[in-house]
Amino acid sequence: MDARAAILCAAAAAGVLALGAAQAQEDDYSPPKTPWGEPDIRGTWPVGHLTGTPFQRPDEFGMREFLSDAEYMEREARLEAAAARYENEDAQDKIGMGHWAETGKPNRRTSLITDPADGQLPALTAEGQRRSDAMRSTWQRDIAFDWVTDFDTWDRCITRGMPGSMFPFMYNNGIRIFQAPGTVALQLEMIHETRIIPTDGRTALPAQILHWMGESRGRWEGDTLVVETTNLHPGPTAVNGGSTVGAPRENNMPVGENTTIVERFTPTGPDTIDYEMTFTDMDLYEAPWTVHMPWRRNDGFGMYEYACHEANYMVRDYISASRAQRAQASVEAN
Repeated sequence: MDARAAILCAAAAAGVLALGAAQAQEDDYSPPKTPWGEPDIRGTWPVGHLTGTPFQRPDEFGMREFLSDAEYMEREARLEAAAARYENEDAQDKIGMGHWAETGKPNRRTSLITDPADGQLPALTAEGQRRSDAMRSTWQRDIAFDWVTDFDTWDRCITRGMPGSMFPFMYNNGIRIFQAPGTVALQLEMIHETRIIPTDGRTALPAQILHWMGESRGRWEGDTLVVETTNLHPGPTAVNGGSTVGAPRENNMPVGENTTIVERFTPTGPDTIDYEMTFTDMDLYEAPWTVHMPWRRNDGFGMYEYACHEANYMVRDYISASRAQRAQASVEAN
């Protein structure tokens, strides 16, 4: 065995041992308890480290859920190069994407979607496609803007909706968890929303009462917080364009009044949570789909005002520019 092969074998063995140790920690870990006896998961859990992980799995990985050592090193190098933009801009006395976008950290997942097994969003049903075709957003190309209905709720700074609000984006990735007896609250930096999740066993709302973020009910299964969300108001996209590499770009993945979202928050160490979300709506998608995200605590993460509001002049400017563009095209055509 030559020296290079020996090094690679040693690295692989170390990786296996590290994974085994991590799995042992996950299996054995018991989180501290709140004064009222529930698992304590309070803290700040930003998800910006996941922006470098594809939402849907690239074709070259097939059915593989994890990267090889060589693929991991390639991802690590790419993300390190992207992170260097900040220092490069500082050195040139400039502010650009390096100061704006939050660069992810490498991990071994080939995609955030873990089910279906190919890491792809399921196909839309005929009804799902009909609703998708009717959705409008500034993320779409070659559409006319004439009124506020030509913009989605994120364009209008109303909401990202669910489950989109839980996925990483290029900025404003802060998530804070607060707990009180019978309640868990999730504060989201993007669109400055807070999800209030009762855990006291109260009954669900009537089906006809719909919210942009849905109505959530939580329960504890051992140390895992399980949250079921229903009563979702159609309108927001299920997956935001630009969430990560591989996310649908046009903000046209529908959510419906019969959508059910089940989230599982499992603490796996003092500073880690295993987050899993399953989306089910057989009216709109041909199968359920599941996203898996490893969370990391960062209580030093600063959350700032998301200065976006429904009366944002961007909406007016889009409409004015779109009308002017079409008027000019009409003049040129005649």
